[in-house]
Order: sequence, then C-alpha cells, then structure tokens
Amino acid sequence: MKKSKNQYINREISWLQFNARVLQEAADTSVPLIERFRFLGIFSNNLDEFFKVRYATVKRIDQAGKGGKKVLGGIKASKLLKEITQKVIELQTESLKILDDIQEELKAHKIFIVNETEILPHQIEFVHDYFLQKVSPALVTLLLDDLDEIPRLKDSAAYLAVRMKLKATKNKEARIKYILIEIPRGINRFVEIPNDGDNRYIIILDDLIRYNLKSLFNIFDYDEISAHMIKITRDAELDMEGDLSKSYIDKILSSIKDRVEGQPVRFVYDKTIAKDTLNFLLTKMGIDDSDSIIPGGRYHNRRDYMKFPSLQKDLLYSKYQALPIVGLNIQESIFNRITEKDFLQYTPYHTFSYTVKFLREAALDPSVKFIKITIYRLAEFSHIASSLINAVKNGKQVTVAIELRARFDEANNIRYAEQMQREGVRLIFGVPGLKVHCKACVIERLEKGKIKRYGFVSTGNFNENTAKIYTDYTLFTANQQILKDVDKVFDFFDMNYKVNKYKHLIVSPHYSRKTFLKLIDTEIKNAKEGKPSGIKLKLNSLSDYGMIDKLYEASRAGVKIQLIVRGICSLIPGVEGMSENIEAISIVDKYLEHPRLYIFENGGNPKYYISSADWMTRNLDHRVEISCPIYQEDIQQELLDTFMICWNDNVKARDFFGNKNTYRTNSKPKNRSQFATYNYYLEKLANQHKT
Repeated sequence: MKKSKNQYINREISWLQFNARVLQEAADTSVPLIERFRFLGIFSNNLDEFFKVRYATVKRIDQAGKGGKKVLGGIKASKLLKEITQKVIELQTESLKILDDIQEELKAHKIFIVNETEILPHQIEFVHDYFLQKVSPALVTLLLDDLDEIPRLKDSAAYLAVRMKLKATKNKEARIKYILIEIPRGINRFVEIPNDGDNRYIIILDDLIRYNLKSLFNIFDYDEISAHMIKITRDAELDMEGDLSKSYIDKILSSIKDRVEGQPVRFVYDKTIAKDTLNFLLTKMGIDDSDSIIPGGRYHNRRDYMKFPSLQKDLLYSKYQALPIVGLNIQESIFNRITEKDFLQYTPYHTFSYTVKFLREAALDPSVKFIKITIYRLAEFSHIASSLINAVKNGKQVTVAIELRARFDEANNIRYAEQMQREGVRLIFGVPGLKVHCKACVIERLEKGKIKRYGFVSTGNFNENTAKIYTDYTLFTANQQILKDVDKVFDFFDMNYKVNKYKHLIVSPHYSRKTFLKLIDTEIKNAKEGKPSGIKLKLNSLSDYGMIDKLYEASRAGVKIQLIVRGICSLIPGVEGMSENIEAISIVDKYLEHPRLYIFENGGNPKYYISSADWMTRNLDHRVEISCPIYQEDIQQELLDTFMICWNDNVKARDFFGNKNTYRTNSKPKNRSQFATYNYYLEKLANQHKT
C-alpha cells in the first residue's frame, strides 16, 4: 500500500496526465496508423485549449500576486507555471518522436509524407500550379522591417517566420529581413500530390509554401532564405463586463472578438530557428518569462492531423453500425412505447436517431402543445434545431434554454439562437452567474383533456456529430414525477430568484453537493454497521477537494469505491490510512468516454443516477446540472453491466499511480471495454430476435 504526503494531485498536472494518455494512443502500435495520426491531432488540440483556459487562469492568479496554494492544491501559481511548461516540453518531445515513427511506418504501406526537398520531378508542375491557384491568393504576408510593431498574431494560427539575408550592394551592406507568412486555415493542410506507381505522396501545406518561397519573394535579391514555424496561444477567457446597454448576444460576440486580442500565454517555435530571428520575434511581441515558451518541431497546429486524409480503410478503425435500442422501433411512435416503460440510449453504440425522432414526432403531433429543451453544444448543421423550428411552425410553444457561453462553441450557438429567435422559438439565455450545463427535454401533450409529459434526460450534448464519437447515456421516459421535476428546472430559468424543491432529481447549484455528501454518509454508516456498502462512479473529472475528502472518509470507514475517471483526477487512490479502499482507472480509446454515472450500494437497495455533472466545484456550485435517478430495474442492470465492462477493461484501462499512466494488465481474457460494450448490445439484439 502506498504512503503519500499529499492529499491531492493538482488539477492542471492531472489534466496533463490525461493528455499523456491520449498521446499513448498515438504511440500504441495496435491502433490503426491513420487513427494514430488523429490521436496526435487530439493531443495537440487539447493542449491548445488547455493553454487558452487553464494555463491562462493560473497565470492570472500569479499576476494578481496571490500564491494560489488553496485553489491549486498546495502549490504556488509561479511554481505551477514552470512545472506545466516543463511537462509540456517533455510531452511535445515525445509527440515528435511518435510522429516520426508513424510517418516511417506509413512507408511500408507505400504512403510517403514528403517535405520541400523531396519533391520528385514529375510532381513539380503540380506543386507550382497548386500554390499559384489555391495557396498564393490566400496568403497574408507581413514584412516586419517595414512595420513599427508586429500586428497582433491570431490565436492558434500557424505562421512561417521567414529570415531573408539580402545581398550587399554598393550602397548597402548585407542585411537581414524578417517576414511572417500566415498559413491559410481554409485550405486542407495535407495536399496529395501525383503518385509514383503504387506510391502515394502527401506534402504538408507548410512545405508546399516553403518550396515556393522563391516565386513568392522573387522581387528581392537575397543570398539566403529560410522559414520556420511559430504559433502563439492567447487567453480565451470571455470578459462579460462593460456596456449595460448591450444585449447579451452582443456582449458574447464582443467578448469572442476580444478573445482574439487576449494576452499571450504560450509561444511555440521550431527549435531549429535562428537565434536572432527568435529573439527578434519575442521582443517584438512582448513575450516574457511568465509565458510558456515551448521549443517544438518543424510543424505546429498538429491538431490538423485530426483531419488527416482517410487514404486506406485498413489504416482506420473499422466502422460499426450504430444499433437500434431493443424494444424501441424507430419506425413507430416513441411516445407510445415510453408510456409503457423507460428506454436507455447509449451512443454511439445506439443510434442518436432516437433523439432526433423524438423531437420530430413532437413537432408533428397535433396533441403536443409545449416543448422545452436545454442546449449546450449543437452540431454545425443541427437536426435538433431544425426540429424545434419545425415545431414552432406547426403551432407548438417551444422554449429553449441555450447556453451561449459553451466554450469555443459560442459563435455557433449564437448563430442558431438568432435563427431560432427569428422563427419564434422562445429563448432563455441561462441564469446570471450560472452556466446551464444540464441536458434535458420535456414535452407536454394534451391527452383526454389533461396534460401528460414525455421527455428525456442525458449525460451529453444533443449533437449528432459528437454522438458518433462520445459515449453518453440518454433516458427516454414518461415518468410523470421525474418530468415534473424537469419542468421545475425550466421554471427556475424563468424565476431564478426562487429555489425549487425536487423530489427526484438532484439539481445543481442548490442540491448536488449536499445530496452527494449525504449519499456518501449513508455508505459510511452502512459500512460501519456491517451492511452492504459501496460506491461506483464514472466521471469525466474529479477535482473538488470537498468531495475527495468525503471519499477519503468513506474509504477509511471501509467503503469500497470504484472510480472510472477519464480526465482530471485529483484524488490519489490506494494510500494507506487515506484511500486504501479506493481504486481508480481511466479509459482512453476509440471513443471519448463522456457519461457520468453514480451508483450507491445503499444497504443492498442500490441507487442509480445518470448525470450531466462531474464532481468539480464548477459543476456542483456554479452550474445548473441535473442528476436523474434510474428506477427501472432492467435499465439499472444495463448501467451496472456497462459500468463493469469498463471496470474490467484490461486493454485500454490505465490505473492511477502517481504521475504514471500504467496500463492495467492481468491474466484474464482480453477485455477492450468499448468493443465489448458494442458486443453486449449486439447480443441483446440477438436475444430479442430469439424470443
């Protein structure tokens, strides 16, 4: 059993450990090659968001002159900034090695990623033409010597820093000229150039530009020219203060615009760049030691690898057909079926079409009078939004509580908000001081002169794109008691000065913390009395110190606790005298593990909840969240089964051991939980057909 001086892992450090697990997927040779590229892209994209949000927050704490120990888990902000930078440098170095390995392995499949020095003679004309026709017109080129100061570089855009040594003339000595070229975002980063027999070739857009530097700068007479990539990341916090006369949408739009002007928090550069060029850029941009300065490889914005072309099927994950829900025929009325019993949708194993069908049915049903739904993140082309607009056109009263501050999706949500508002949808823009993060829908249908409610509560966003890659539970129900509570949540949006009481739901910010503490206290009491006790939690993140302390207390009382935490886990499991009865794992695989599931043994009569809330301070105290009880025994069993399939993963599960991401291994038959979960539902379908 481990012993530890510390009670918590800092959340930022824990998050970096999570991203290291993503990097492990890129390194895993059992993962198809092109999927490994894409994990590299996810790793890079995650880092971008981390610096925009978390690093920027720590930096603000440091600049405010506060040590931050209390909120940062016992570490000073200044020290934490240095630790983050060092850890990121290590991860970036590892990622570059993995990138080289993948590119080398691709050669065995006759796929070659070439740079500007490796272009074959028969490819030259194509590369020139592509540059002239598609790339050159889109280039923004800044001659820095002619500018008093460098214009603010775009957040997370990639630039080629060009160093040109001009030839000496009779009147002038040889001198250095500095130029920045912005890599166009609207052009595919990976350009397939003409084959050579069976060999296929890809050139990265950056190198295609490098190859054409001579034609781009042919008006200059120079001896030497080189181009190295740089990237700057800015603080992404929205500033909602200011003009009271502005509408809420205008404030959000203004804040998004200001985000582009945010303070720099990270500067990444090609480590082979000339020292004078690097110093020139750092000085001109006002980047100092409080920012994270990261030496990197030749290519930045490696998030673009998420869109690496699907060149060969055998280098990709096999596509699985999303399954129907046993007993719920999508060709028939969902309302009629859920009157008889509840149904659980578990995407992407089940098709998301049930959610869309539910809303389309509501939009067309003459008996439906009201539709109320929360929206956090919508797909770019959303069938959900279309169904709601269709409902309004059919005379339904539709209320949408839309969260405009869903980070990095603000502009998309505003676009849909404005569209829905024009069509007559009643919009509620959240609650002052609280983000609306719950995922719920309730419709009211007139039946025999009385209103009957139907609805669903989910752990994930109503987004048909992410539903293909995020695992999430959605409960379809006609349970009038649960839906009455859901309706009360919508009342709270309208009258947020009034704190409602709920008989079934656990709702943040007023009830989640104290209810969960009470549920854990019950387990502690039962353990001490020798009654059945235990806690099973599946979360994205666990970082609230109060909840962690209560889990430690439960562990000391003998409560067995099983944690599946995908991302941040500030709890330290398996420490003698503190957490010896707690085990914790993380699963990172083909799909993004996203559901929140809580199971409390409760003396032999277990309580089950699905939830939109992680056990983070923001979810418990500063957001509107819903945890929904599951009363139907067959769905309880389904939740337990799928939890245990994950818990018994011995392929993609990692045990939490300090700063390491150790794969869980044992002598049991291989159990890759995401594939096993699909097979679990496939077997359910087969059994249905047998009966």
